[in-house]
Amino acid sequence: MVEDCCCDYETVDSINEEVLHPILQDLVKLPFFRYFKVKLWCDCPFWPDDGMCRLRDCSVCECPENEFPEPFKNPYSGLSPDSMICQEGKPQAAVDKTLDSKVFKGWVETDNPWTSDDETDNNEMTYVNLQLNPERYTGYTGDSARRIWDSIYKENCPKYPSEELCHEKKVLYKLISGLHSSISVHIAYDYLLDESTNSWGQNLPLLYDRVLKYPERVQNLYFTYLFVLRAATKAADYLEQAEYNTSNPEDDLKTQSLVKQLLYHPKLRSACPKPFDEAKLWQGENGPELKQEIQKQFRNISAIMDCVGCEKCRLWGKLQVLGLGTALKILFSVNGDNHLNQPLQLHRNEVIALFNLLNRLSESVKFVHEKDHQLKRSLRSRGLQLFKRMLPSRILNWTSSEM
Repeated sequence: MVEDCCCDYETVDSINEEVLHPILQDLVKLPFFRYFKVKLWCDCPFWPDDGMCRLRDCSVCECPENEFPEPFKNPYSGLSPDSMICQEGKPQAAVDKTLDSKVFKGWVETDNPWTSDDETDNNEMTYVNLQLNPERYTGYTGDSARRIWDSIYKENCPKYPSEELCHEKKVLYKLISGLHSSISVHIAYDYLLDESTNSWGQNLPLLYDRVLKYPERVQNLYFTYLFVLRAATKAADYLEQAEYNTSNPEDDLKTQSLVKQLLYHPKLRSACPKPFDEAKLWQGENGPELKQEIQKQFRNISAIMDCVGCEKCRLWGKLQVLGLGTALKILFSVNGDNHLNQPLQLHRNEVIALFNLLNRLSESVKFVHEKDHQLKRSLRSRGLQLFKRMLPSRILNWTSSEM
């Protein structure tokens, strides 16, 4: 069993391979989930931003005004010729950052109590096409990158395991560790193998060194995946009725259909009906105070994303932290499966972040499952060859004949 969850690893791998991964891959490519609204230019509230990116792949291309769906944008207000060139040199234009009320037709504008960004502040936000800005290796390393994770773990999420940590704080640690593992997986999956030839591919030694050789990191990746999956399925009725409007009826119907397939799939509901049981949390007399404390810690983690010195890393960090914050919001504002403490209201951006995070975790689980078995077979094969070389030839010949 995945620790603190209600599913075993074999079931997760099977359901992810057969059901969740294929649907999520199709879903995030559709216009509604492809465009994420984000603040990319924020001052770091904790220290001066001195992070440097070695690669131009750190930069983010904003969407051309004529690209993202009609309901998402304002009437054309004019773009200068200079703004039609992205800093990567590709013909991507800067975005008109002003939005009108039609953008959020059918969606409320509400801030998430678990995250630091003001989701209603449209003036400072811009649209980014996630398909053109994949999460991958960017060359963002060194003290600046290390300081981000050190700050997250040391100041807001004390090291686990510790006998002094309550269950709720262990959950927070495991969520962050699982997200960290997933990010490492995607860096290893899409890595710059040779800068001189611009050759990209899989870096399996990096995957092993950062994730696979640490069983707890793999475990926390699965835990985070099931936690977010539980949030999505718990909000199924809300998400089923949501308006996925991009002024393209065919795409919008497909989006709604895939969301329903994902959330109500019979194989998922039978094999893993309740991936995580949130009812076990906040049960003590100090529950409300503890919830406020952990909520504050997670808001701090959200604010730290503004200190990431790489645009593309900042984009995916902010999106995935918002996705986790949305999962926390769903699980801890809804009491039971059908009864609400308060009406659940999600911002469109929260839904986009939730499903993109779920897809990122799904990809990571699939890649880890495949490569873990591959590496183990490789290590067993190498071990057997080494063992044979160490045996005297007489014994080796006898063993071979007996086999």
